[in-house]
Amino acid sequence: MNDIIPILLPILAALVVIGGLVPVLMKARKSRTQYLGTRDANDPVEPLGGGGTLLEDRPAAPADRRAPDAVDLEGLEADVPDDVAGLETIPVETPLPVAGRLNRLRERLVKSNNVLGKGLLALLSSDKIDEDVWDEVEETLLLADLGTEPTMQLVDALRERVKVLGTRDPEHVKALLREELIKIVDPSMDRSLRVDRHADRPAVMMVVGVNGVGKTTTVGKLARVLVAEDKDVILGAADTFRAAAAEQLATWGQRVGVPTVKSDIDGADPASVAYEAVKAGIDQEVDVVMIDTAGRLQNKVGLMDELGKVKRVVEKLAEVDEVLLVLDATTGQNGLNQARVFAEVVNITGIVLTKLDGTAKGGIVVAIQKSLGVPVKLIGLGEGADDLAPFETEGFVDALLN
Repeated sequence: MNDIIPILLPILAALVVIGGLVPVLMKARKSRTQYLGTRDANDPVEPLGGGGTLLEDRPAAPADRRAPDAVDLEGLEADVPDDVAGLETIPVETPLPVAGRLNRLRERLVKSNNVLGKGLLALLSSDKIDEDVWDEVEETLLLADLGTEPTMQLVDALRERVKVLGTRDPEHVKALLREELIKIVDPSMDRSLRVDRHADRPAVMMVVGVNGVGKTTTVGKLARVLVAEDKDVILGAADTFRAAAAEQLATWGQRVGVPTVKSDIDGADPASVAYEAVKAGIDQEVDVVMIDTAGRLQNKVGLMDELGKVKRVVEKLAEVDEVLLVLDATTGQNGLNQARVFAEVVNITGIVLTKLDGTAKGGIVVAIQKSLGVPVKLIGLGEGADDLAPFETEGFVDALLN
């Protein structure tokens, strides 16, 4: 008996250890089974791995219309709890009314872009207006990026009127200059945005331009303008190449309660994202779908062809009503070259001039319109959320001369 005891003791000890581990293993297995099981209807949706995006259940697209890349409908979810772990809650802001925004922009434009107007007035109000003065007027206009043809047109008109009237009175000269500048900026151009919903589909807008001009920011600011006008908007993040571009756009949308359609795959096909955005806009019966596109140099043929593809794919669902080209006003004549190439690829319908501040030359407004026959529809004068407003011919000219 004594010989058996040393053998039994290790066996009993092993049984005790195994007996203690069994409940732990069973609990872990039960927990894992519960996690992998079907969720209850009231369970919150888990954040996806790409930075807190939530994806609610939505009907799958028909096989012949399904986009090849996974696309999130950021902001289209219903009844998602605000306290989901890892989700940043962004308060919905109330954009400034359009009228208030215009007044603020006009005040800033007066302070920043009045060098051109003051220089011209000083020249034209001098005691003697001879050929040297007219040469200086011409030089001033060219340095303001007005362009050769518009400059000659304006100088010839002013020269004739001053000669006929024989005036030197500063106020009279200012009135003449204002009239001629308004003519050359062309108030007859249709500067309205095509953002009215059609009977069976939303208005569709694409925003294009080269790298670094502020396209994504412009889309976000314009969404605020449309929200202030009581429009229902969906954003499409078709800039799938720049890191964090989709998240940046989604943040702009969240600030004004506008949903964003975006891919969760880096480098996804931008045409697919644009297609899904328009499809979501049709399904949701919104007023406007705005598609942000990747920045591209106008001399890169492949990238420009891709931009044309985005437009063609979108138009399988709905016609693109508005194509806005965003230009940095400080680039001057280089911006004009960009505009010509983009206009050939996607049929530009309007220009957005950003950074029209003290370093910009206001004459570029005239040069672009004369060259393309396309109106400047929006201007931006700063980095603030509400620093974007419709372009007004008379307001712009008055700001230059005050």
